[in-house]
Amino acid sequence: MSIVDGSIRPRSYDFVAGRFMVKRNLGRGVINWLEAGWAETGWAGTGRQHIYTFNTNTKTWQFYDQYALRPGDKVWLDLHSDPDGVWSAWLWWGNRWNLLTAQRLPLGSTAVIEQYVEVHVDAGRPGLIDVPPVTVDNVRLRPADGGEPRLWREDVPTLTGTDPTQRQQRGGFCLDWRTRYDTWTAGDCSRGLLSPAAPLPPPRGDADVIGEPYAYESPAPKIDEP
Repeated sequence: MSIVDGSIRPRSYDFVAGRFMVKRNLGRGVINWLEAGWAETGWAGTGRQHIYTFNTNTKTWQFYDQYALRPGDKVWLDLHSDPDGVWSAWLWWGNRWNLLTAQRLPLGSTAVIEQYVEVHVDAGRPGLIDVPPVTVDNVRLRPADGGEPRLWREDVPTLTGTDPTQRQQRGGFCLDWRTRYDTWTAGDCSRGLLSPAAPLPPPRGDADVIGEPYAYESPAPKIDEP
């Protein structure tokens, strides 16, 4: 997932975030989840992009400023569960996997997976936010019944908000699929598509991004110990 610089206003509740989420709807309006990715917000380190997590145990944005990001950087993330039902989020940094958080959540060993870029404008300060296109590529999933991780392609049952064969446009932002559903861009429509780039190989180990309006039942892939 690529890092971009959005026009987030200081001292506001604006934010832009690129992230992956594992979640489960328990009914009666109760949803539990863990998300991990990067964010630029108006209330934390204005003008900077941060690695972050959020989960329904703590209900708090957790920022990890030991990992210094710059626009143009690319990050790899992994979300997976262990046999005891603990879900964890990992970041590939410094040629090894680094644990961000581990949470015992009532998700079970499998969960619905979502991948998306979210843009939020402070409700008390209406305005426009500029977001250069974020690129996500080579997203992999492990099937709910086990097996090797595989690219999130059209053979994986997937839900999207609209026809995935068409550019999806809303509020000046566009989603363009390069390869459904493992490679895509999302951001300002006026910026157009980013130039195609050769797929990058995943990092050493099972560098599987688990990853917007797409849902898939999967227990995230296991990873090798650093």
